[in-house]
Formats: sequence, C-alpha cells, structure tokens
Amino acid sequence: MFKLYGYPHSRSMRVAWALEEVGARYDYEKVDFGTHAHRAPKFLALNPGGKVPVLTDGDLVLTESAAIIIHVGDRHPDSGIVPPAGSRERALMNKWCFFSMSELEQPLWTINKHRVNLPEALRVPAVIDTARHEFAVVAEVLENAFGSGPYLLGERFTVADILVSATLGWARSLSLPYADKLESYRRLCTGRPALKAAIAREQAG
Repeated sequence: MFKLYGYPHSRSMRVAWALEEVGARYDYEKVDFGTHAHRAPKFLALNPGGKVPVLTDGDLVLTESAAIIIHVGDRHPDSGIVPPAGSRERALMNKWCFFSMSELEQPLWTINKHRVNLPEALRVPAVIDTARHEFAVVAEVLENAFGSGPYLLGERFTVADILVSATLGWARSLSLPYADKLESYRRLCTGRPALKAAIAREQAG
C-alpha cells in the first residue's frame, strides 16, 4: 500500500490528487511543519532534504511530486492518467510535466523564497519583479501552445494537468495575472471530485 507524507497546501496535494484519481488505497501522515516534524531524524531518513511530498510504495521511497505522480499512474495503468511508455501521448505528457516543473513553477518558487522562505538577510526583494516578468513570459508560452483542449492532451486528463493546473493555482494565490483561457482550464481541472477528496484527506491528516 502507498503511504503519503504530506502537509496541506503544499506540493503533496498533487500526489494526494493523483492517488484519488486512480482510486488507490493509501495511508496519509501529516508532516507538521509547525512543530518542525520535517527536520526530525525519522523523516530526514526518508528525505534528507526535509521536504514533502514523500511516497513509500513497499520498500521504494520516492520524493519529487512529478516523479511520484507519474509512478502512481504507472502503477494504475487502467486509470489512464499516465499514457503507455513509448506512446506519442506519453511523450507529450512528459513535455508538459517538465515544462511545469522547470519553467512554470520556478518563478513562483523564487517569489516565495524572497518573500517568506529564505532567512530575511538573504532575501532580495528586487528579484521578485524579475520573477513576475518570467512567469508572464512562460504563461504566454503555455497559452499559445495550448491546443483545442479541454486538457493539455485534448480529451484525456493526465498527471500533466495536475501539475500545470496546481501551479496556475499557486500563481493565482500570488495575484499573478494570466490569460482567461488558462483560468478556465484551471477551474475545469480543479473542479474534479478527486481533488476535492485529496484536499479533504490532507485536511483530516
């Protein structure tokens, strides 16, 4: 059985969402950042970086949300959220996954770091405007590359949609503007019952 280590409103939501999409049975352990549980030796033995999500699958320990949700989809091929290896659809899914993690998300993480996450002495407020510009550029790339929809791969919802729509939600929480077309797409994805179930599971701990 899967076990997810996570915290509400973090990247672990993406994993809980994927697990709910495939109908997997899983245990959930809240790693309470307020009590510094992410720095406890027990958790650092799973992820020396002290970050969530972490997923265990038997003796396999996985970190990195994109890698985890692809693994979840591979373990549940009938769910369809991860196309077969070697297929055209899998290649396109991978493209959007890597785009989300390496391009779309990075300006947001920069903003968060220089607002909150870094020690105050290391924050450079001036870099936030640069990050906002970078996000605007990459959001326009996403808008222009988006096909007829409704999802990134057309009619098929995949883990790439989890990553991209979750990242757009993060941008929205930071009051970063993007095209109405992308907001409609985000609302479609985040209206899925599996996400509502995932949020409830994380809130319950």
